[in-house]
Amino acid sequence: MGATSNGLAFVGSQDGDVTELKQFYPEAVLVDSKAQVNDYRVQLEEYLQGVRKEFTIKQDITGTSFQEAVWQQVAQIPYGQVSNYTKIAQAINRPQAIRAVGTAIGKNPLLMVIPCHRVLTKTGKLGGYRGGLQMKQTLLNLEK
Repeated sequence: MGATSNGLAFVGSQDGDVTELKQFYPEAVLVDSKAQVNDYRVQLEEYLQGVRKEFTIKQDITGTSFQEAVWQQVAQIPYGQVSNYTKIAQAINRPQAIRAVGTAIGKNPLLMVIPCHRVLTKTGKLGGYRGGLQMKQTLLNLEK
């Protein structure tokens, strides 16, 4: 996890390391501050234990206006439900931008918090996931 004084900025994948964070924030100056990320860690642990269904985490992420529109739409997918890239594109009034939606989802810095694991292909297949397809399937199973 990575955070700023304004909120959570990054959640890595299951087997990720600091190089994953550096792909998102190449200029980041890293400080080991367990106290700063403790509240975020607790909520993520509660989610992974099946106790928490929604996050109340302050976020500090930025992207292009398109990426932010996609992330906001993905954040609205309820726990235990799924959507698809086509529906996301339609919801942000960019119905032809299905591949761009996929690209924006791939740049989501907050795995699980912005639940991009809930986005499938139009045919219901898993599609891509920064944390890997096994992690995506595990999260979907957790929410069943």
